Amino acid sequence: MRVHGGGLVEPTPLDLAALVIGVAGFGAPSLRSSHMTLLQLLVGLAALIVGADVLIRGATRLAAKCGVSPLVAGLTIVAFGTSSPELVVSVSTSFAGNNDLAFANVVGSNIFNVLMILGVSALITPLLVHAQIVRQEAPILLGASVLVLLFALDGNIGTLDSAMLLMMLAAYTVFLIRQSRHESAAVRDQFEQSLPGSHAPPQSLFARSTGLQILAVVAGLALLIVGSQWLVEACVDIASHFGVSESVVGLTIIAAGTSLPELATSVIAAMRGQRDMAVGNVVGSNIFNLLGCVGAAGIVSDHGLLVGPALLRVDVWLMVGVALACVPIFVGDRLVSRREGVLLLVGYVCYTVWLILAKDAAKQHAFGSAMQSYVMPAAVILLTFAWVRTSSRAPR
Repeated sequence: MRVHGGGLVEPTPLDLAALVIGVAGFGAPSLRSSHMTLLQLLVGLAALIVGADVLIRGATRLAAKCGVSPLVAGLTIVAFGTSSPELVVSVSTSFAGNNDLAFANVVGSNIFNVLMILGVSALITPLLVHAQIVRQEAPILLGASVLVLLFALDGNIGTLDSAMLLMMLAAYTVFLIRQSRHESAAVRDQFEQSLPGSHAPPQSLFARSTGLQILAVVAGLALLIVGSQWLVEACVDIASHFGVSESVVGLTIIAAGTSLPELATSVIAAMRGQRDMAVGNVVGSNIFNLLGCVGAAGIVSDHGLLVGPALLRVDVWLMVGVALACVPIFVGDRLVSRREGVLLLVGYVCYTVWLILAKDAAKQHAFGSAMQSYVMPAAVILLTFAWVRTSSRAPR
C-alpha cells in the first residue's frame, strides 16, 4: 500500500495481484483499507450476480437435455437459482457463526423483493397477477412468513425447525412439478420464452455442448461461493468501521446485493411484457428464501439460527406485514398498478431511512413515531380503498 498525505491509502499493483490470486484460489484475503474493502464489496456483488446467471443458464440447458420441461425448469431451477445468492450467503455466514447476518439477509431480501422489485417493475408497466398466485402462492408466502416468525419468537430457529422448513420446501417443489403436468400449452410456451437463453440460437456451441453446460454450472457455483465470502467479509468490515450492527448491514447492503438477480429477472420480464412472470418470480423467490435459506442456515449452525432482539422488534414483523400487504394488492383486479408501485417504493425508502438512523436512537424513535402515526395509517387506508374500488370489477 502507498500512503499519501491526509492518510489516503492507494493500492499498489502488488496488492491488486494479491486480490486476483485470492479470487483464483477461492480465498478472501484480509483487506484493511477502505478502498480495498469497497473493491472487495463490488467484486463480491458482481461474482454473485454473474454466478447466479451462469448457473441458471447451464442448469436449464442440462435440464432440457434430461427431458425436464421448460415449465418445471422455470418453476424450480430459475426460481431457486435467482435465490442462490441468498442461500449461499445465509449458509456461509451461519456456518461461520454470523447468525445476525444469516437471518437478516433473508428478512431484508424478502422486504426488498416486494417493496423495491415489485415497485420498480410496476413503474415500468402495470403487473398482471396470475390467478394461481392469488389462490396458491400468495397464501403460501404469507403462511411461510408467519411460520418463520413463530419459530423465531424465542430467539432461536432450532435444528428441528430448520428441518421442518426444508421438508416443506421439498414437498412444495414436488407439488409444483406434479401441478405443472396439467398446465396448458400456452402456459408452457410462456415459461419457455422466459427461460434464460431462450432467445439464443438452438445450434449454438453452448446449446449443443454438454461439457460447456456442466462447466457453466460448476463455474456459477464457484462464483457464488467466492462472491459470498468477499461480500460478507467486506460488509463485516463496513459494519465495524461505521459502528453499526451486522444485522443492519445484512438488512441493507447484503439483502439488496443478493436480491439483484431477482431484480434483473423481474425488470426484464416486465420490459418484455411478461408481466405476470415479474410477480411470480418475486413470490417464488420469497418462498424459497423462507423455506430454503432459513432452513439450510439453521441446519449447518451448531446451535440453530440465532435471531437478535432487534430483528424481532421490527424487521421480522415488517417482513410478515409486507407479505400480508400483497393480499389487497394482488386481489381485486389482479393488477399491481403504477400507483401501487410508487406506494411500495415509498415504503422501502422509509424503511431504509429508519435503518440508517439506527445509530441515533432519538432520531430513529422520532422517525418511527411519525411512521406509525401518519405514514402507516395512510398506507393502510390507500390499500383498503384500492381493494374496495377494484374488487367490484375483479375477474372471476
